[in-house]
Amino acid sequence: MRIKKDDVVEVISGKYKGKRGKVLRVIPKDGKVIVENINMRKKHQRPTPTLREGGIIEREEPIYASKVMVVCPSCDKPTRIGMRRLEDNRKARYCKKCGELIDKV
Repeated sequence: MRIKKDDVVEVISGKYKGKRGKVLRVIPKDGKVIVENINMRKKHQRPTPTLREGGIIEREEPIYASKVMVVCPSCDKPTRIGMRRLEDNRKARYCKKCGELIDKV
């Protein structure tokens, strides 16, 4: 997967289309990501010894990675990502629209 934790992504399809958020967690086995304030679900939680307060808790649920695109920090648009080898033979992600590197080197 070319999406990493702390990337800013934009949802391209579904109920949350057009919304942006930061990736909190990547689940490569399932091909899903958890994005901040996207796909919020309510869970009814009982009080337990570890969790003193019960009630209705809102939390983010995973969304398929194919439904989000990484937002380029330089051109501020959702874009496809390419891989490029640098001079020191490391791989880095780059924006296919403007050609700038997404990874901080």
